[in-house]
Amino acid sequence: MSPTVLHVRAETKPLEHRSAVTPAIAKQLVDAGYVVNVESSPLSIFDDSEYDGTGASVVPTGSWTDAPKEHIIIGLKELPEEDFPLKHTHVQFAHCYKNQGGWKKVLGRFPRGKGTLLDLEFLEDENGRRVAAFGYHAGFAGAALALLAWSWQLAHGAKPFPGVKPYENENLLIDVVKKAVAEGQEKSGRLPRVLVIGALGRCGRGAVDLCVKAGLEDIIKWDIAETKAKPGPYHEIIESDVFVNCIYLSAKIPPFVDQASLASPNRKLSVVCDVSCDTTNPNNPIPIYDINTTFSEPTVPVQLSSEANDVPLSVISIDHLPSLLPREASEAFSSALLPSLLQLNDWQNARVWVQADKLFKEKCAHLPDGHVDGHTELLTSQS
Repeated sequence: MSPTVLHVRAETKPLEHRSAVTPAIAKQLVDAGYVVNVESSPLSIFDDSEYDGTGASVVPTGSWTDAPKEHIIIGLKELPEEDFPLKHTHVQFAHCYKNQGGWKKVLGRFPRGKGTLLDLEFLEDENGRRVAAFGYHAGFAGAALALLAWSWQLAHGAKPFPGVKPYENENLLIDVVKKAVAEGQEKSGRLPRVLVIGALGRCGRGAVDLCVKAGLEDIIKWDIAETKAKPGPYHEIIESDVFVNCIYLSAKIPPFVDQASLASPNRKLSVVCDVSCDTTNPNNPIPIYDINTTFSEPTVPVQLSSEANDVPLSVISIDHLPSLLPREASEAFSSALLPSLLQLNDWQNARVWVQADKLFKEKCAHLPDGHVDGHTELLTSQS
């Protein structure tokens, strides 16, 4: 029997420097009997040369489109917006299962090409917990940018916080944040108070850890118990300097903060980092902004009512925060994903992948007829 071939495609989304398969994980897959092809990637934090000695082969960028149908294509972020049918089995984040804009076009490419989507966002263990996620580093990076923005505002007022670039490693980022916090403390006479909601989850733990490593002492850690005890808006948020939102939004809840609460004369809040980034969700509990931000323009100013005090307020709403630390984020994610990757040689009989395939078929069943040519045949042949 021929070995299973895994083809790791190069990421094409701007500023995306992470990889789903790091050099260390590529070696473990090769040692387990897989053939691993890794596309040369000008964006990746991992240089092509780092795959030397792993047993993986570096192949041309974008060559996955011509790979044999039986090769399994592994990536992270969504594919470029094209329309040709997809014939392979794809392992990636596709962002098309929650009725996101354009989801029909994205999902419809798979049944039209008789391919399969195994979405990384929905891989779960026996307890319903995601097998691998970037949440920790999203929270870590989000809190770091929030503290940098807090310090910047003290020195520059409402002037926009400048763009940032990924850091080679965590220590470099922490050093920069520590310096900024010290400068902010010198100007304000105190360290910032930070409130994290969702503090017990992966994302929240990352945010809290960053604050601790930055030397902060006043960190308020809330989770579902605190938000269930009383409905928002919360004066505790308004009276903090920085608010980091790390919840997983699954239903409509009262807002954590709104324009009326921001008008409080007691407001100290100057930076909100919405790591959850439910920007366009009508149930977003932070309805004070409506756009995603980017590393090149990390913040968006909040337009306050005339009753509000003159403390400037900005929001960070970057949907690719882990890319601020692409090496550590990739290494943690890839290591957590490895046990599942090692089951890809027989994925039709591996629980985690069978569950992902079942979800894919369920979602495809909701596609309008114009998007599902050949879909009936697909479901029959793969059931």
